[in-house]
Amino acid sequence: MQQNSLKLLAQPAWRIIDQSSLGPHFDARHSFAIDDTLCTTVGRGESPAVMRSWVHHDTIVLGIQDTKLPHLAEGAAYLHEQGYKTIVRNSGGLAVVLDQDVLNISLIFPDAEKGIDIDRGYEAMFDLIKVMFASYGTAIEAKEIVGSYCPGSFDLSIRNQKFAGISQRRVRGGVAVQIYLCVKGSGSKRASLIQEFYKKGLQNTETKFSYPDIEPHTMASLSELLQIELTVSDVMLLLLQTLNSMSSSLVNMPLNATEQELFETQLQRMYDRNEKALGSLAE
Repeated sequence: MQQNSLKLLAQPAWRIIDQSSLGPHFDARHSFAIDDTLCTTVGRGESPAVMRSWVHHDTIVLGIQDTKLPHLAEGAAYLHEQGYKTIVRNSGGLAVVLDQDVLNISLIFPDAEKGIDIDRGYEAMFDLIKVMFASYGTAIEAKEIVGSYCPGSFDLSIRNQKFAGISQRRVRGGVAVQIYLCVKGSGSKRASLIQEFYKKGLQNTETKFSYPDIEPHTMASLSELLQIELTVSDVMLLLLQTLNSMSSSLVNMPLNATEQELFETQLQRMYDRNEKALGSLAE
């Protein structure tokens, strides 16, 4: 474990905001607005570091590059036919699948002294996941899994099958490191969904940007990889136990009045961003 990453995880206190069981009406645009809000207040020193957990049902989160697909309307129509909503996020990366068996975790740190470089943020999340699942005795690697959706150098995998991806967002002195963990269900089925989205969105048109050539077998869920039936609740318990072992206190603290006001502004920005990027496809 990297010493710098360990210091990041060993916060004096972790503020906990658990939104992993809000149900199907919890809109993913809210999550990205909440993280920007918390980046601002953590960056100002008005909040301790935050761990926010979140789950969104049947939602495809697109990256900005995805909105430039030559046949985006056909790709989005396919996703909607399969029962998925589409939104565009404000952090980097490409399309990912969220559903009731995918747990998202945001770690939000202050970066007042510009001491958290990109890799340090990624390493902190990687180390957290390794500690959480250490008792399973399986090596977790961080490397790009070619053929997965939203590929990157910090794809988390077991035996070369990806179960998680990490992204970052930096706002006003705060850093949000976000991960999605495919806890159960079929990783290859999720990947097939995005594979078909790109097929319909590209229709063999040449583009300047290289979209991933998805191979569904490169992705799996933790339940599939560990050969044990895991639930989001199980992983939440592991997460809280791990953070508790690294910090002197965990404090449940919802958004305060100031943050609620900031959130409304950030949420409007998310709606505007989605309207601009998706036009009539925005929901």
